[in-house]
Amino acid sequence: MAPGEGELDESPPFIPDSPEFMTVLIEVPPGEGIPPHRQSGPLSAYVLEGEMIFELEGQPERLVRAGEAVFEPGGDVIHYQTTKPRPDTWLRFLATMIMVPGQPMQTLVSDEELEQRRERRAPRLS
Repeated sequence: MAPGEGELDESPPFIPDSPEFMTVLIEVPPGEGIPPHRQSGPLSAYVLEGEMIFELEGQPERLVRAGEAVFEPGGDVIHYQTTKPRPDTWLRFLATMIMVPGQPMQTLVSDEELEQRRERRAPRLS
């Protein structure tokens, strides 16, 4: 069955041995964003409120609005940005993650690593 509007149909690139699953509500207040990071395993998220500029390593940034979903493969792939085009609004999304046991759900990426991998980043729109 093909996904409908707001639905996501992805196959994770890997499922860790003895995976841990977590579903969380992420709320990003006005004026804030989520810094560059990576997930230990695949993640899918559904935007409940607001909109975000979403950018994964090797993919162009794109606008994701309430009612739409995103997917991150996890592992070594850097999630460059989750920013809001309108900084005066809230962003709320529900994320489901498949995590590697004993590893943090999210690891921040240093400025040095971002510089070392800059050729993997798609050209920016802005």
